[in-house]
Amino acid sequence: MNQSVSQPLPLFDDDSQTDEVPRAAFSSELPALHGLDWAAVSAQLNEDGVAVTPPLLSREQCQEIIGTYEDPALFRSTVVMQRHQFGRGTYKYYADPAAVPLVRALREQLYPPLAWMANQWAQQLDERTFPGTLDELIAECADNGQTRPTPLILRYGKGDYACLHQDVYGDIVFPLQITVMLNQPGEDFTGGENVFVEQRPRSQSRAMVVKPRLGQAMIFPVRHRPVRGEYGFRRHPMRHGTNAVESGRRNTLGVIFHNAR
Repeated sequence: MNQSVSQPLPLFDDDSQTDEVPRAAFSSELPALHGLDWAAVSAQLNEDGVAVTPPLLSREQCQEIIGTYEDPALFRSTVVMQRHQFGRGTYKYYADPAAVPLVRALREQLYPPLAWMANQWAQQLDERTFPGTLDELIAECADNGQTRPTPLILRYGKGDYACLHQDVYGDIVFPLQITVMLNQPGEDFTGGENVFVEQRPRSQSRAMVVKPRLGQAMIFPVRHRPVRGEYGFRRHPMRHGTNAVESGRRNTLGVIFHNAR
């Protein structure tokens, strides 16, 4: 963040200590976040396992992020997926998310409401809770040897796809992540649908196909989500991937909140 003699803008409103999901404070950089109906997002996430937001980024902002792909100085590593049997395509991890203002803002401002949701899940599953700010989570990761940033940009061309996977990276795992669609499906590319598979104990797995539009974000579990059963809440493991792109080029931004070893 830039140094300033004035007080920094809070990342969420003062009602964040109530039983309601905290809202992101207004920011001219990301105005859509302030008006987001987090109660509806939380309800959709609990009902379906995946929540799709209204557009958070404009086309110009999406293009700005896509443009970072060509600057090698911004990235700590590049992964060619077919070399590791992850699928086909390429993704790059940002070396310092703060170097890309939109990526920094999304990660910082989305974290508090997602931490609130994560802590609701923690109560239901008798798991650990998470701090209220991203800085506190990053400090905890650093103490555990997880110091490498995990936000990434993914690029798929014709025939490219991602196998089903989970983005764990270390012992400290924040349970929610987001993916932002940076292109317009049907115009910039075809195919390339997002696929989620939920493993249901003692039952068949459930597959979901999700089709966000340009600038929309998907919020989904990193490892599992709570689902109420006959004897309380159960863990339903989830994995995510991408169907093959049929034409054009597909770019997405992945925002993961815990760092990697």
